[in-house]
Amino acid sequence: MNIGKAAKFSGLTVKTVRFYSDIGIIKPYIDTNTGYREFSENDVAKLQFVGKARKFNFSIEECRELLALYENKDRSSKEVKSLTLEKIAEIDAKLSELKSLKDQLNTLATACQGDDRPNCPILDALSEKTINN
Repeated sequence: MNIGKAAKFSGLTVKTVRFYSDIGIIKPYIDTNTGYREFSENDVAKLQFVGKARKFNFSIEECRELLALYENKDRSSKEVKSLTLEKIAEIDAKLSELKSLKDQLNTLATACQGDDRPNCPILDALSEKTINN
């Protein structure tokens, strides 16, 4: 199938499908006469797999690892679980960071009167200079 159909069936954009092809995530057949890529059902299945993994915020390299594990029928599930637990830890750290940012913004918003006067603790905090040693 052509790249448009592969994109449609995989739920990805044509640009994303082309990118995954260019970096070797999938290896479609390339017609030597036209230079067009022809995608198989297996290519589309891999695209769907990577698309889902990316939604869980797995990096391209992590997707390569997961695909390799998926294709290796002799793999152990502990490798897959280990990658997944690492991703959960990353998400937990990001959630903690986001909660801290939210709390800080809530504190600043509470301190701001939000009236017609020019003083604003939010702008003061954002413009505050810090020196890191």
